[in-house]
Amino acid sequence: MSNEKVYTDSGIEIKRLYTDEESNAELPGQYPFTRGIQPDMYRGKLWTMRQYAGFSTAEESNKRYHYLLSQGVMGLSVAFDLPTQIGYDSDHELSEGEVGKVGVAIDSIEDMQALFAGIKLEDISTSMTINATGFILLAFYVAIAKQQGADLKKITGTLQNDILKEYAARGTYIYPPKPSMRIITDIFEWCSEELPKWNTISISGYHIREAGSTAVQEIAFTLANGKAYVEAAIQKGLDINVFGKRLSFFFNAHNNLFEEAAKFRAARRMWAKMMKDMGATDPKAMMLRFHSQTGGSTLTAQQPLNNISRITIQALAAVLGGTQSLHTNGYDEALNLPTEEAARIALRTQQIIAYESGVPETVDPLAGSYFVEALTDEIESAAWKLIEKIDGMGGSVSAIEQGFIQSEIAKSAYAYQQKIEQGKKMIVGVNKFQNDEAAHPNGLKIDDSIRKTQIEKLSLLRKKRNHGKCDQLLQELNDKAAGTENLMPTIIEAVENYCTLGEIADTLREVYGEYK
Repeated sequence: MSNEKVYTDSGIEIKRLYTDEESNAELPGQYPFTRGIQPDMYRGKLWTMRQYAGFSTAEESNKRYHYLLSQGVMGLSVAFDLPTQIGYDSDHELSEGEVGKVGVAIDSIEDMQALFAGIKLEDISTSMTINATGFILLAFYVAIAKQQGADLKKITGTLQNDILKEYAARGTYIYPPKPSMRIITDIFEWCSEELPKWNTISISGYHIREAGSTAVQEIAFTLANGKAYVEAAIQKGLDINVFGKRLSFFFNAHNNLFEEAAKFRAARRMWAKMMKDMGATDPKAMMLRFHSQTGGSTLTAQQPLNNISRITIQALAAVLGGTQSLHTNGYDEALNLPTEEAARIALRTQQIIAYESGVPETVDPLAGSYFVEALTDEIESAAWKLIEKIDGMGGSVSAIEQGFIQSEIAKSAYAYQQKIEQGKKMIVGVNKFQNDEAAHPNGLKIDDSIRKTQIEKLSLLRKKRNHGKCDQLLQELNDKAAGTENLMPTIIEAVENYCTLGEIADTLREVYGEYK
């Protein structure tokens, strides 16, 4: 704990912690963690400043990563293209028109080597936004870490790996819910032995919010999904006090500053209670650790420079709410992938909050505000009611299969859009304070020739590899998928022997089928 004194610009000393002298009941770093998971919070260590990046080819994305690291980014966050997300190689007919568009194309271990060329995996933390094929991307990452001679016990990062929100809100699933849950618990089990510092899942409310949910629904549905993963892991015989420490969350930060900060505080308190009720005894297994990202759906194509102000408010809400890691969007993202300038301004926004605003200098600066404390309680109460409803349906998997969660999100999205169209909800530059001129920054566009490049790489890879060995490993994977043995060791061996992402995904499609 840092004992160094901190002062305002007027010379007033800032205490590490402010409390109601009468009631010291809730302290940061202690159950139920409403006020933060560390006693010191940002006085001890700032949140990790991540910038989400990935586009075009692995080589192009690698250049952006080196640039971001040179600008002060502390962790990388990888976006993958749509074919990679749904388990198709770039040469598959369904990949046409999508290769390298919304993220980087990764077909094989060679692409992963190019993506992280010149970057020591032991020295950085990597977050990968990938779900249905998360197990394959993790295998690629582990394989290249081994090639670098890294100590796997020191490798840190996060796999999003949250398939339930794909069925509920986002749509990039492959297999039905039950086999998908089996793959996820295999990852939990394998990582607890081999990759102990890796966050095996980032249970994601971000996309639930992007699909149109309210703040209350975002945390209720996300925590209900979290509960389903914990129950599945317990059924597999895993120790909640071990795997519970490696669960992390991913939340959205929108414009309503106080509601968002209160939402994060309520989520921490709720998760701590949930984990305790499910049998956790180690306080570290009850801590809700989360990454946050500013709200993509709040960005406007009209007057895009206004988005810098929106992103600042949202980033501030996440910091006031006690985030562990933060990504700020580029102001131009309603129009295109962020340009280098937009990515730099987004990072500088975080750095200005960290080093100029004074917000990180005391723990939970909004605590004790009548408004924020009441809002925290009200959000918690409304979220518990929704969770009780989901529990009554048999939990998240059942609620998703019955269409309950999807329908609740759709209703909220519709109601919000109606308010905008009726002028009851003001969006600056959209339904109020419009300009005539259309301002379009110079966008970053992705060339369709990328698919041709990826196809050539795949063709060369297939010529040089040992086909007999690949067939043998894919057959072994097929057999294990039909049984109960952990799939991860075979998948890692398969990628090391140049099996492609699409081949591995297809092998499991044969066993599990596809979710329709």
